[in-house]
Amino acid sequence: MSSPSKDKPRLTEQEKKNNHIASEQKRRQAIREGFDRLANTVPGMEGQGRSESLVLNATIEYMKQQIAEYKDNMRQLHAAGIDTSDLEIPHLDPPDDGVDSPVGKSN
Repeated sequence: MSSPSKDKPRLTEQEKKNNHIASEQKRRQAIREGFDRLANTVPGMEGQGRSESLVLNATIEYMKQQIAEYKDNMRQLHAAGIDTSDLEIPHLDPPDDGVDSPVGKSN
């Protein structure tokens, strides 16, 4: 019995190159689609350019706003004496620590 790899003809250099080009195009398309989905998710991106920098900066600002809103809501619930243990998000700083956002922190 011969192994399956011996039965397959080896790829030519041109076939390898074409496979690489196709893989790279697929990777780039996936990135473009991801940025499009992100831009469609972030409020205020309608009618804006779709440069990666613009989308990422708008996303960071949106997330900072969302985190600040979450922390403010948590503070209000704590002040009202409501148990928020089921609402807490572990990777965010506690709502009463005085830190605005974990986004952009340097270690």
